[in-house]
Amino acid sequence: MCPFCPGNESHTPHEVLAYREPGTEPDRPGWRLRVISNRYPALKIEGSLDRAPHGIYDRMNGVGAHEVIIETPEHAFDIVDMTDSQVRDVLWSYRERMADLERDVRFKHIIVFKNYGEAAGASLEHSHSQLIATPIVPKRVQEEVSGAKRYHEFKERCIFCDIIRQEVADRERIVKDHDAFISFVPFASRFPFETCIMPKSHQASFLEMSDHEFTILARCLKDTLLRMKLALNNPPFNYVLHTRPLSREYHDYYHWHFEIIPRLTKTAGFEWGTGFYINPTPPEESAEFLRQIDISQYGATEIRQANG
Repeated sequence: MCPFCPGNESHTPHEVLAYREPGTEPDRPGWRLRVISNRYPALKIEGSLDRAPHGIYDRMNGVGAHEVIIETPEHAFDIVDMTDSQVRDVLWSYRERMADLERDVRFKHIIVFKNYGEAAGASLEHSHSQLIATPIVPKRVQEEVSGAKRYHEFKERCIFCDIIRQEVADRERIVKDHDAFISFVPFASRFPFETCIMPKSHQASFLEMSDHEFTILARCLKDTLLRMKLALNNPPFNYVLHTRPLSREYHDYYHWHFEIIPRLTKTAGFEWGTGFYINPTPPEESAEFLRQIDISQYGATEIRQANG
C-alpha cells in the first residue's frame, strides 16, 4: 500500500500545506498536492540547538525541518506526466514552505531535492520531493557561496551571470533556451548529462521569482526532465535546488539554480579520494543529444493512453 495515494492520508503525518478542491477537508482525499512532515526525519523541528564543545569537537541537537512534497495524487505519474500548471504547483509549494520556514531564526539554510528511482535514493515510487531546513549552512553550500564571493570581489560581477553569458554566446552546451531561463550542460561537468537550469536575471533566492517566471520555469523543468527520460531510457536522477542561505548578505554574488544529475555512473574511490570526476561523455555531446530529442511524441502517446 502506498501511503501517499488518496485514501491513505491517515497513514501519513498531518499536512502542513495542501492544494485542494473546494470544500474538501485537510488530511482527506480531494487534494492536488500535499506537504507533510517526513515520518522519519533527518532533523526534528522541536527543541533547541544546545550547541556545546566536546573536546576539539562541537555538538548540537538535530534541530531543523524535514518535509515531503507529495506532488500528485496519481501514483503512476511523475513531473513529465503532469500539466505545466501541475508542475507550477510543485514549484510554488517549494516557495510557500521556504518562505514560511525562513521565519524560524534557528534555521540557516533550506535545501529542496528530488530523488527519482531506487539508485538515486528514492524509497517510494509515488512522485515526491523533499525539503530540509538546517541550523547551519552546509559545507558544500558554504564552499559554493565563498567561491562566488571571491569571484565577485575580484571582478565585481556574479560568476553565475558570467556563466550564463558565456553559455548563451557559445550555444554548444545549451539544451534549450526558455527566454527567462536556460537549461544547459555545464562546462567540464562531473557526470554524464549533468544539467543546470538558471534564471537569466540575477536572483540570489528562489523566492525572488515573479509569478510569471514560475510558469516559465515549470515548462523548462518539465522539458529538461522529459528530454532526459526519453534520451536515457528513464534514468534514476537527483535534482537539487541551490538557493542562497537565509541571509540577505549573499544577494550580490549568489544566483539560485537547479542541478539535475542522472545516475548513469558510480562515484568510487578515486572520486572520493581526490574530488576529481571522470566523465566519459563531453558536455557538448550530451547537450547536442538532449537538444535533438523530439518530446512531442511523448505527449501524444500519453494523451492516447489517457483516452483509452
